[in-house]
Amino acid sequence: MLLLENAAIRSMSDAISDVFEGSILIRDGKILEVSPRIELPESADCMKIDVNHHLVMPGLIEAHCHMGITEEKKGQEGDDCNETVHPVTPMLRAIDAINTMDAAFADAVRAGITSANIGPGSANVVGGQFAVVKTSGRRIDDLILKFPSAMKIAFGENPKVNYAGMNTSPVTRMAIAGMLREELFNARSYLESRDQDKTDFNLHYEAWRPVFAKEIPLKAHVHRVDDIFTAIRIAREFDLNMTLDHCSEGHLIAEEIVEAGYPAIVGPDLTTRNKIEVQNVAFKTAGILANAGAMVSITTDHPVSLIQSLPMCVGLSVKHGLSMEDGFRAMTINAAKICGVSDRIGSIEPGKDADIAVFDGNPMEVFTNTLMTIIDGEIVYRKKDIQ
Repeated sequence: MLLLENAAIRSMSDAISDVFEGSILIRDGKILEVSPRIELPESADCMKIDVNHHLVMPGLIEAHCHMGITEEKKGQEGDDCNETVHPVTPMLRAIDAINTMDAAFADAVRAGITSANIGPGSANVVGGQFAVVKTSGRRIDDLILKFPSAMKIAFGENPKVNYAGMNTSPVTRMAIAGMLREELFNARSYLESRDQDKTDFNLHYEAWRPVFAKEIPLKAHVHRVDDIFTAIRIAREFDLNMTLDHCSEGHLIAEEIVEAGYPAIVGPDLTTRNKIEVQNVAFKTAGILANAGAMVSITTDHPVSLIQSLPMCVGLSVKHGLSMEDGFRAMTINAAKICGVSDRIGSIEPGKDADIAVFDGNPMEVFTNTLMTIIDGEIVYRKKDIQ
């Protein structure tokens, strides 16, 4: 067992007090008890750590990135993010390409990031399946928190640019939408026939089963207003769940996004406006959406901006209008809900995974240090002795 004492706990839980001084008891990788004071018998086999009133909160969560699938400083040899030879590839699985030896995993742990939603890029209309994984370990199979966690789809410039000059679709936004509709129609028809034993198994279309069962969402790469509306239109046509990833012009249509009911994963804002569709990227987007009533998380889109900059990106969003409370939620419980793993992570409460970060200040402030990162009850990073 592990007992954290004298902790300034920010639980991010609706079930218990959000901010209080107390203790956290961990056993077998799970949070066993959270209380103002926990007394254990002298005979208990337990490591006790006096946190010395530092901030203890749920491990941070990156809701959209390409860590380990686009490796740092590896060039083409380490880039497995986009299968740029066919625009519709739902059967691709991120877990077959994530290299846990990528240095970004260690950077994430040192930043207090304990989980990340990782998957294919946006070169294809349909890119494949994402996975939520823990950030410390060697074998990807042992790190999986949820797989599949989403089906990547993409609108706008990236598919257009990738297939321009290849004498194949898509080269227009019309083609992107048309190809996605055709794929969804064919997938739905296959699943209906398959359930009635009227057709043979097809891995390509079988990959859509959890999407149509509403077990996972479409993960829509959208920047521009028109692309956001097209994504919403198609998701409604097929009655599917969806997340609006990047949502760069979401601040221009906040009320419509709230009415549609889809959550937004905003960012990366800590980067250049290097293409036409991101000309309106701004740190104010997250705040405008959250203040209008949307559920919001923040993404670094690593390696577009570095994974360890996640709390800084949230802090900059707070500086530009996101409330402090929504900032904390954006990188914890909101991200967990959006990724479909809030039953396991995102808050400190009994029964959840013991994924915890200890900071010597507000993690959104640049001078704050991560003192300790705990994943599944194991201390995987410790900056200094805080007893």
